[in-house]
Amino acid sequence: MTRCLFRAAALAAILATSLFANAARAQQGDEGQRLHAFFAEEWERGLRENPESASFEGDQRFNDRWSDNSLDAIAASEAADREALARLKRFDRSKLTPADQLNYDTFLWLQEKAVQRQAFREYLQPMGHQGGVQTADGIVEGLAFNEVRDYRDWLARMRALPGAIDQTIALMREGVKAGNVPPRVLMQRVPAQIAAQIVDDPATSPFYRPFAKFAAGVPESERAALQAEARKVIVEQIVPAYRKLQTYFNDAYLPKTRTGIAVADLPNGKNYYDFLAGYYTTTGLSADAIHDTGVKEVARIRAEMEKIKVEVGFEGSLGDFFTFMRTDPRFFEKTPEALLTRYRAVSKQIDPELVKVFRIIPRQPYGVRPIPDNIAPDTTTAYYQLGASDGSRAGYYYVNLYRPDMRPIWEIMALSLHEAVPGHHFQFARGLELPDAPMFRRTAYFVAYGEGWGLYAEQLGYDMGLYDDPYDRMGQLAYEMWRAVRLVVDTGMHAKGWSRDRAIAYFKDNAPKTDQDIVNEIDRYIGTPGQALAYKIGQLKISELRARAKQTLGDTFDLRDFNDAVLETGSVPLETLERHIDAWIAARR
Repeated sequence: MTRCLFRAAALAAILATSLFANAARAQQGDEGQRLHAFFAEEWERGLRENPESASFEGDQRFNDRWSDNSLDAIAASEAADREALARLKRFDRSKLTPADQLNYDTFLWLQEKAVQRQAFREYLQPMGHQGGVQTADGIVEGLAFNEVRDYRDWLARMRALPGAIDQTIALMREGVKAGNVPPRVLMQRVPAQIAAQIVDDPATSPFYRPFAKFAAGVPESERAALQAEARKVIVEQIVPAYRKLQTYFNDAYLPKTRTGIAVADLPNGKNYYDFLAGYYTTTGLSADAIHDTGVKEVARIRAEMEKIKVEVGFEGSLGDFFTFMRTDPRFFEKTPEALLTRYRAVSKQIDPELVKVFRIIPRQPYGVRPIPDNIAPDTTTAYYQLGASDGSRAGYYYVNLYRPDMRPIWEIMALSLHEAVPGHHFQFARGLELPDAPMFRRTAYFVAYGEGWGLYAEQLGYDMGLYDDPYDRMGQLAYEMWRAVRLVVDTGMHAKGWSRDRAIAYFKDNAPKTDQDIVNEIDRYIGTPGQALAYKIGQLKISELRARAKQTLGDTFDLRDFNDAVLETGSVPLETLERHIDAWIAARR
């Protein structure tokens, strides 16, 4: 279950040949056909090894099981990855079409990274404060429950959960032996997450949610029996399994977690952080270079914030202005319901303005949903869940309604532009609709490209005329500052010896985000080293390419065409995007 998260980027980038048009395949040479057959085999292997990923892709064949996270299965999967890399290198790249050379190069990049990261044994930390077997019920959000089979598959998955929990405990035991354990400051959040699964009334279990309301396709005659079976599995199997996990975690594992926060504290930790920085940013930038970029960006954005402070007539320091924005009641809704209503209203406000900055609008719809209550206190302000690649599920923008008094409304515009449209939803939905593109181009996710686009999309709000309110503009700057601060604190904590308190203080000194969000964010950077570096690095590159295109093309530059050109590649490494845009500029000239 956890391993599928580590492999998600690689799995999303593997080609599903079975979905290619036969006509397009017939035009390829023998080498191209063999390459596509290889990609198809690897895609199928990925689905078998990661049933959760298959479910999110809309493939229901494995909906009755979890990933096999036994040590033997992990070793077999890693061996298969090494063999796949060796097989790929035996293809003659020179005999491939330009499109297949791009497919080859992208798969090669991902597969090399998958093999390189084996050295760091990430599977020895199978649980984190933001997810793991203790929140396994969350997969329900991505499943379709339309007929009896769907409910029976879920029951089978429920019955298999104790085995998944046993495998998680076994991996944690190995991690303790190897000294590969997570920071205690993060894992202190986990006992409450486990406790939330231990219920007296099975109908209140998160695993019971699908049975609380049946789809119309389930006959009335079968509903009571399905509910009874679900309650029985929860009482006799799921709750006892979580009690076992609770005892091991609280009594044996938590005391063995490490007191430090830097990933450098782990075995081979410095090399691990260097690897993660390169993997997430798709660059060769050093930690020092990234840190310095962040410091410069923080200074630039602070100057812009000072201008807004003057514009609204606030008297006092920028720090005082931040406190005002964090605490004044005018900036907060009183109830979760009112906050959700505002999120949905802002999303609808954005939709009609998209034609100002795009020619191509993706067809796949999206919705706005609350983050589930059992994970909301420990997770971020919002996130996006992509739609199924087969079109069976829309994309969803998940928003955090926990403690509305800590969720300022001035952040909603920038956040919605990033997570929904034209940010992540546009990027993923456009990718799925690329004409004649193989599936790995349609579903790939490189963090620097995807999150860089999301941050760039926040700034498109100016081009769409959505930042009339100076506090919304302050919200955009706050979100951009948030990503600039990340460059400083992530490298600070993992490469420069910063403490958690120093990172929190730096964040608070430079951004008006609330204390709740700041602490959750810092803990996220501790738990997922390097990932947060990709946002600002990616946005800076896309903005640089936009400025280059505008300067070169002059009056013939059209922002709609540029934005479409950025999205038409699908998610790719930044150097690949730069080559594409340079070629696009040359063609326009």
